[in-house]
Amino acid sequence: MAKNKNAQFKLVLTQLISDIFEKNRNIALNHKQVAARLNLSDKAAVDAVLEILIEKTEKGLFVRPERGKFKLKEQKTFVNGTVDMTADGSAFIVPDDEFEKDIFVAPRKLRNALHGDKVKVYVFAKKSGGRRNEGEIVEILKRAKTEFIGVAKVSERFAFVIPDDRKMLHDIFVPLSDLNNAKNGQKVQVALTDWPEGAKNPIGKIIHILGEQGENNTEMNAILAEYGFPLSFPSEVEKEANAIPETVNPAEIKDRRDFRDTITFTIDPIDAKDFDDAISFKKLANGNYEIGVHIADVSHYVTPKSSLEKEAQHRATSVYLVDRVIPMLPERLSNGVCSLRPNEEKLCFAAVFEMDDQAKIHNEWFGRTVINSNRRFTYEEAQEVIEAKTGDYSEEILKLNELAYILRAAKFKNGAISFESTEVKFKLDEQGKPIGVYVKERKDAHKLIEDFMLLANKKVAEFIAKKGKGKQKYTFVYRTHDSPNMENLTSFASFASRFGYKIDTKSDKTIAKSLNYLMDDVEGKKEQNILTSLAIRSMAKAIYTTKKTSHYGLAFDYYTHFTSPIRRYPDIMVHRLLACYLDGGKSADAEIYEAACVHSSAMEKRAADAERASIKYKQAEYLENNIGSIYTGIISGVTEWGMYVEIEENKCEGMIRLRDISDDFYVLDEKNYCIIGQRKKRKYQLGDEVKIKVKKVDLSKRQIDFSLMQD
Repeated sequence: MAKNKNAQFKLVLTQLISDIFEKNRNIALNHKQVAARLNLSDKAAVDAVLEILIEKTEKGLFVRPERGKFKLKEQKTFVNGTVDMTADGSAFIVPDDEFEKDIFVAPRKLRNALHGDKVKVYVFAKKSGGRRNEGEIVEILKRAKTEFIGVAKVSERFAFVIPDDRKMLHDIFVPLSDLNNAKNGQKVQVALTDWPEGAKNPIGKIIHILGEQGENNTEMNAILAEYGFPLSFPSEVEKEANAIPETVNPAEIKDRRDFRDTITFTIDPIDAKDFDDAISFKKLANGNYEIGVHIADVSHYVTPKSSLEKEAQHRATSVYLVDRVIPMLPERLSNGVCSLRPNEEKLCFAAVFEMDDQAKIHNEWFGRTVINSNRRFTYEEAQEVIEAKTGDYSEEILKLNELAYILRAAKFKNGAISFESTEVKFKLDEQGKPIGVYVKERKDAHKLIEDFMLLANKKVAEFIAKKGKGKQKYTFVYRTHDSPNMENLTSFASFASRFGYKIDTKSDKTIAKSLNYLMDDVEGKKEQNILTSLAIRSMAKAIYTTKKTSHYGLAFDYYTHFTSPIRRYPDIMVHRLLACYLDGGKSADAEIYEAACVHSSAMEKRAADAERASIKYKQAEYLENNIGSIYTGIISGVTEWGMYVEIEENKCEGMIRLRDISDDFYVLDEKNYCIIGQRKKRKYQLGDEVKIKVKKVDLSKRQIDFSLMQD
């Protein structure tokens, strides 16, 4: 018993000694200095401190930087990383070094850091038995955001902005002199101007009034501003765009391959205005087919160092919200000069292939072209031709569809993965309010275009990658996709097995094959969306880079983005580099292009987040008019505070909070993707079908709350 008490005493004293070093920024101290800071003065206690310091130094907890002095042993005292805020006001710092573990920071040790900020954090030595790294922020290196979107709350003496961003946990104080005429309840954009030491709230200045809360235009612009996308083009960019003539200069045509007399058409969504790809088709005397994938020659108009170029590089992508497109380029270019509209001469960059009936490529050519599109098809019109086997250019479309089937089959045979998740679309009234929700269908006409675009992207990447090897390798922009993290994939395979699906994780090919079987099997079933989204989450994310080449999801050794320069900046870079190398130019500066790739990848993610936010808003707005309605849904996510349910009928997703389920006390079983009642052991698992009632909708937070309808 006495032995146990002594061991307990030594453990407590060891933790107290560790705390002393942590509180003193781990400066070297001798045993008497440590004892003094612990208010220990009798000889036995001071000797006990020395004994522990010596013993734990031998075991690696402390080190002796100099004779007679000790400090905590540490791998890294200071770590740079990114703040990931939690709902309770604490945070985890995700280190820049991917091999370091996340560091927990308590709210009082955040030093006014906000979600996404780059920070320097002091890492405390782990206490004996401690399970996680803990630290304290000592410096904010770079703010992720200094502007926020929120609702102005104005009174006679003061004003605040309540941010929409759920990760921004502080209201922003606004002096009345900095209101910029904002009224109570309006949606505004506010910039942080100061955050005095010790102050609970930051101080800000309203820089833009977005409009009345709840109006469609206000809310969509608020989402764009929240994710950092500008609401208009600078005047010098518009001026440059407007100065470009609509018609093609005849002098430009003589240096291009002329396809104006070759049958050419576009196939796009019914509401599309920017047609950046066209297909030409010609039957050759030898029985083969010449098929050209013609892409708008944006780089001819957007030239280096121009204002158009700087703006395109900064935006990096067009943004597609529920009811609008925010183009990367001014409409003069995106919908006019560059758009491959029918019966107009247009400048293009093309990949042209000679193919036989088995879709085998006999010849390929890359270069600049001029076209005159004969017809603009919508996907629906092209699909009608495919199904009826008659109509405008039916011979050409049917042959292209036949070849696309062969290309598709070869792609999947080679190990590509088919992810067919459902895409939600809204029917909107004149005010932009959702009056219906439907799921968009993908038919042969969509896949035909996709397969020929994939072919062009793949072959352009192959052409450059094989043009130079080793030190002679040419700098290029690739679209890459790493193989999946095995831990994530094993976890997904375990979950999929609950629905009777088997994922073979022996090799990349067996993974792809079994995932494709799953995707075919699950199509049209209630669990399709959940399994597809979980499968995608288990995969690595595709990025732009000059460093790697392969694309796991498509099973291509080389892949790039060549086919959408109107809406993606990387495609403009690809056109420029391809033109340079076709003309015999030297390899470009990899460092410059890699930096642009990193920025483009980040902006692509931001645009996807903005699109998802607009969908969430419209889902909430749609269900706001259906409070009290009862639906059947599928459990699409489980957390320690609730479970997410996706309504089968309209794909709207909301949450059932665990505290609102009254028949038992439920807790999360993370390992088995379910929540379990502690008394009755009733289980609700990911993928289960449940009946729900729409309980509450918070439009400003884009949140939907459901009630569980129990038996």
